[in-house]
Amino acid sequence: MRALLLDFNGTLSEDEPLLCRIFQELFAEAGKPVTEEEYYAELAGFSDREVIQRWLGREDPALEQRKIDRYRELADGSTVTEEARHAVREAAERVALAIVSGSARAEIEPVLEAAGIRDVFTAIVALDDVRRGKPDPEGYLLALHLLGVEGSAAAAVEDSEAGVAAAKAAGLYTVGVTTTLSRERLAEADEVAKRLERDLIRRLVSSA
Repeated sequence: MRALLLDFNGTLSEDEPLLCRIFQELFAEAGKPVTEEEYYAELAGFSDREVIQRWLGREDPALEQRKIDRYRELADGSTVTEEARHAVREAAERVALAIVSGSARAEIEPVLEAAGIRDVFTAIVALDDVRRGKPDPEGYLLALHLLGVEGSAAAAVEDSEAGVAAAKAAGLYTVGVTTTLSRERLAEADEVAKRLERDLIRRLVSSA
């Protein structure tokens, strides 16, 4: 394996409960409240733009920006566990690392900086960089291109059905982690693990 591609929200950064609360606030203000159960059943794993489109039935760039601003107010490096920080640092000594996310770059990079791991990632593919979010493989294909790696020589770690589908469609060996959704909902992954941790990452990059 030559590259490891990671989802951000809910995978590297265990922040899905925070995202749920932010969207609950925004959607309540927009006149269509969402429950926690509805968020995880219908919206978790999609890009910010797609979450808004799916729930409100329209594109809303202003609301999308408010979500970004609110996330930047509330998120910090604490959502990236010490275990995950060590895991990606070790992995970066063996393979190229990239993030493939449905969130804006303005949300991702401050958290990575605060966690002290921005330097380990060769590429970040964010919502800003693609026309189609997960489950479309566009983000993964772009990341592979930036790294100069074929999908068959890379692995991905994801926490949602949409993410697993995107990584698989791009030809990557895909691990689902149950930090956000149940094992049953990640059944299309090649394997399922509890979370992003050192033993998992060491095993994935051991063939590098």
